[in-house]
Amino acid sequence: MSTDQVSLFLALLALLAELAAAVLLAAMVVRAARPRVRWPTELLAAVRPVALVGAAAVAIVSTLGSLYYSEVADFPPCRLCWFQRIGMYPLAVILPVAAWRRDWSVRWYALPLAVGGGLVSIYHMLIERYPSLESGSCDPTNPCSIIWVERLGYLTIPTMALSGFALIAVLLTLPQEIS
Repeated sequence: MSTDQVSLFLALLALLAELAAAVLLAAMVVRAARPRVRWPTELLAAVRPVALVGAAAVAIVSTLGSLYYSEVADFPPCRLCWFQRIGMYPLAVILPVAAWRRDWSVRWYALPLAVGGGLVSIYHMLIERYPSLESGSCDPTNPCSIIWVERLGYLTIPTMALSGFALIAVLLTLPQEIS
């Protein structure tokens, strides 16, 4: 497969992650605002048993995608990419273990990684769009403003990372008791 094909595949997965995160978040909001509406409770109850496995799968695919870009496509990660990796790579290890053990207490240490990585992704997206925001902290030979991939008109590598972080965060914040 070519880098373009892999990029399109990863972009479609990111789009799917964004849609899933938005639908789940909307279901949580509607459930809180309108407890008598049944569809949010039914949706959340259906997703909850597989939420840890889903979060683990997103973390693993995101990690493999980032490794593909740096090791196969030869896109050197910039400084902000490394900070996003610091958030995602541990999730690819701890979330599968938590899913295997059905250990929901993982949310207390996985959620800060997902939120922190997502915030770095947002900052990185801003620098891609507005290179003048880039401070002297980035490497001049590999600036954070380089856009290696752009699919569907907006999905860049940091945007794809944000999509993964967002879905992981939403899956980890599903209500404990759904009835």
